[in-house]
Amino acid sequence: MDNREVIGSWLSGPRAAAEDMGIADVGYRGKRLGLPEEGPGSLASPGRRLGALFIDWAYSSVIAFGLLSGRELHTTSNWALVVFLVVSLLTVGTVGSTPGKRLLGLRVVSLNNLGRLPLWRVLVRTVLLGLAVPALIWDRDNRGLHDQLSGAVQVRV
Repeated sequence: MDNREVIGSWLSGPRAAAEDMGIADVGYRGKRLGLPEEGPGSLASPGRRLGALFIDWAYSSVIAFGLLSGRELHTTSNWALVVFLVVSLLTVGTVGSTPGKRLLGLRVVSLNNLGRLPLWRVLVRTVLLGLAVPALIWDRDNRGLHDQLSGAVQVRV
């Protein structure tokens, strides 16, 4: 193996390097979960998920600001988190998606049967999401630790 191959595998990441060496056929993201590669039911892209998070955080901040009648900004951000978590718990628990996810065509489903997530799992997911760190730890299918521990997956509608 010459130096260009080594550098190329390093820049492409471990997934590409493993596939190039024939060690593993990882396939597309979501393949090992039994999800289709594209279209409805396929794994939600990180861009759409972050977009939905931005939308959800924006309206949560507006609601918190309105509830506090424009009091101190640092207090508003704390209440925005509370609003965000309550809305997430209620909407994912009932219709399977937050308003931001719904606008971007995403849904949170149970990995077992791709149906609605049981309420206790939605609660676990929401608590972990509120801690933020689990949501920042992803696996090779781009599922956050909060989704992994709650048995959830975010798919395209």
